[in-house]
Formats: sequence, structure tokens, C-alpha cells
Amino acid sequence: MGLYKKLFKQTAIYGLATVLPRMFSFLLVPLYTNLLPKAAYGKVSIIFAWMIFFNVILAYGMETAFFRFYNNETNKKSVIETSMISIFWTTIIFLFIALLFRTTLANWSGIDSQYITYTIWILALDALVIIPFSKLRAYQKPMVYAIIKIGNVLVNLILSVLFLLYFPKLIHSNPNSFVSSLYIDNFEIGYIFLANIIASLLTFIVLSADYVFLKWKFDFVLWKKMMHYGLPIMVAGIAFAINEQFDKILLAKLLPAKIAEAEVGVYSACYKLGLFMVLYRTAYTLGIEPFFFSHASDKNAPNTYAMVTKYFVIFGSFILLTVIVFADLFKFLMIRDSSYWVAMKVVPLIILANFFLGIYTNLSVWYKLIDKTYIGAYISIAGAIITLILNFLLIPSMSYMGSAIATLAAYGSMMLISYYLGNKYYPIPYDFKKIGSYLGMSILFSVISFYKFRENYFVGIGLLFLFLYFIYYNEKETLTTILNRKTKSE
Repeated sequence: MGLYKKLFKQTAIYGLATVLPRMFSFLLVPLYTNLLPKAAYGKVSIIFAWMIFFNVILAYGMETAFFRFYNNETNKKSVIETSMISIFWTTIIFLFIALLFRTTLANWSGIDSQYITYTIWILALDALVIIPFSKLRAYQKPMVYAIIKIGNVLVNLILSVLFLLYFPKLIHSNPNSFVSSLYIDNFEIGYIFLANIIASLLTFIVLSADYVFLKWKFDFVLWKKMMHYGLPIMVAGIAFAINEQFDKILLAKLLPAKIAEAEVGVYSACYKLGLFMVLYRTAYTLGIEPFFFSHASDKNAPNTYAMVTKYFVIFGSFILLTVIVFADLFKFLMIRDSSYWVAMKVVPLIILANFFLGIYTNLSVWYKLIDKTYIGAYISIAGAIITLILNFLLIPSMSYMGSAIATLAAYGSMMLISYYLGNKYYPIPYDFKKIGSYLGMSILFSVISFYKFRENYFVGIGLLFLFLYFIYYNEKETLTTILNRKTKSE
């Protein structure tokens, strides 16, 4: 049990570093949706969607390659230096080319060139801190990691509130103030990205010592091995970006122009209610990736992975059901403007899709451990193809509901494909009966609660307690063992 305790502790610490920043970001959603028209929020969402693609490209799998080779190579300093130098120069090249052709990019994307410029700087600054953050994780400095991550989002949140709320009120009450001479009216979208730039710049400054004290010794042989390992992960990342973000871009392209951005706006706002599952999945992934690699050589590793996956599904199933039961309460916290609520029907599909993605993350450990990352790329590409096909087929007739269905289908397919191939290449003794029962019951209860007894909290809470009892009944031996050990230790 010590192994699982260590995993839980590691996941909890990185979870803090993930959950708190995301919770602060959570506060930006009601701010944006309350101040911006649906079309303007849709435009912001489209730009952020493009940013996800370029984040993946600028990282080109180097983060995962860093952990893989940091754990395997005896010369760990060389891994750090080589990966940092690689990211540094590719980022500088990107910055130069992108700024040079920003007008062309603006014309091609239909996005104002000013916003393109802001986006380029945000992407470059964020890319430069990829390896410094990975280094903190490798050095097991989770609190430093957490403080910097939280600080980044706090700065973004504070500046957004100042730019969008406080300064306009100050100018209205005192039009002759110094602030009024600097403040630009009707520039809300610009201020959103300006806040992001300042936050990213401060984060880079905090971590810049890693570059200042870098010896700049580049191991070309090691770099080729890292690229060989990382590039398939980049392909998988691009495919993931298609699955997660391309629906917003396609909505803007495939729907009539007069409603497209507004439809993207309401869909993106309600999509954010999937945040709770995203938080759980992301925090878990941050803790589990180093854990999987560090225990890959253990004889009992497959059994460990099977046990970890089972408990991931247990907790995730409970989160799935809880969020869906209380979704109509959460919307009051996140989305103050009721005109956005028209897209609430996508929420269960998006939460379940993110849960499937989390299960896929667990199941996909096998291809990383046996250095067959290209298989992960193939699986992700299959998911991306499903996403694209279904979006093109469904958006014209179903709008954002078609996008939600496509996302669920893509992640569900990837989960099943990974399970099938994993049994072939790296068999892991998953407790399929229990995993299937927890997942199936949570989905069934979610459907009953949201689509049959929506906002009937007597039924919803009753289903939650019934599900908790089902978990206790099936896991009481393990829970009793944990409680007995805790009692003895006290």
C-alpha cells in the first residue's frame, strides 16, 4: 500500500498545482460571459483553440521525451541542457517567422492581426518554460511548481479584473484620471490577451535562471533519440488538439456567418462545465506519468497499473455523476448570462468524453513503456479522423450538439482501441468486470438524472448515495484494510 500512498501524495501535490490555477481560470468564465457578447466570447474561444494547436507544435513531444530520458540516462544534466537548448532555438525561430508573416496569418485565419501578434508572444513565452517546469517535476519540487503555476493564473485573473471591471468603473466615475488617458474603449478582447502576455512574461522571468545558468552543451546524438521518441507524441498531441478544440474552429467555418461566433460562444461557455472532470484528469496525469516511468522495471508493475486504473475509474465515475446531478447549479456559478444556457444539453456528453480521455490516458501507458509511441500517434489520429468526419457531417444539421457527439465518439473510440492493442503488446490484468460496472452504472444514473429527472435533486442525490453504496459494497475489503492500517499507525 506504500506505493499507492506515494502515488496519491504525488498526485495530490500536482493536483493542487493544477486545480487551483484552473479554479482561478474558472473565475474568468463568468467574467468573460458576463461582459462579452456571445459572438465576442466565441471569437476569444476560437483564438484560444488555435493556440492549443501551436502549443503542441512548439513543444513537439519534448516534455514527455524529457521524462523518459531523464529517468533512463545516466547523464541527466545532458538531458536537461539538450532539451532546453532545443526548445529555446525552435521557439526563437517560430517567433521570428510568425511575427514576420503575422499579416498573412491574420488574413488566412480571419483574426485581427493585433490579436495574432499577442497570441504569438504568448505562445513563445509559454514554450520557453516547458522544460524549466518539467525540471521542477523531475527534481521533485512540487511546491515551487505549484506556486509558479498558481502565480501565473493569479496575475492573469487580477489583470483581467482590473482591465475589464475596475478601470472602466474608475474612468466612469473620474473621466479626467490618468487611467482614462491610457485606457482604450471597446478593447475587451485585446485586454484579455494583454493580461495573458503579462502573466506569461512574469512566469518566464521567474524561471529565466534556468537559461542564465545553462552551460549550453548540446548533445546531438541524444537530441536525435529524444526527437525520435517525441515527434510521434507531437503527432498524437496535434490529433488530441483536433479532438479537443477543432470543433470550435469548424463551428465557425461550417455555420452561417451571422450566427457562427455566437454559437461558438454558447458552446464554449457550457463546455467549460466539463472543467471538473478535466481537473481530475489533468491532475492525475501530472502525477501518474513520472510514476509509471519510475516503476516500469518492477516485476509487479502490470498489477500496479491495473489497480491504479480501477481506482481512477471509481473516483472518476463518482465525479461524473456528481457534476451531472448538480450541473444546473454549477451553471449559476460559471455562466451568469442565461442566454448562454441554451447549450447546457452538451454538458453530460462533454464530461463523459473527458472521462473517456482520462481512462485512455491510463490504458495508453503500455506504448510509452515499450517505446512504441508511434502507436499512440496512430490511435490519436484515428480519434481525430472520427472527430473531423462527425463534425463535418453533424454540424450543419445539429450545430454544437453534433460537435459534442463527435468529441464523445472520438475519445470513446480511442479508449477502446488502446485497450484492445494493449492486450496484444503489453497485457495488463485489468479488473474489467468491476471497471465496467462502475463506469456503466455512473453513465446510466447520469442519463436518468439529467435527461429524465433534471433538477430533481431528491432523485439525483438518491442516485449518488446508491452509487456510493455500490462502491463500498464492492471495495469494502480494501477500504477496511486501509482503515485498519491507519488505526495501527496511530
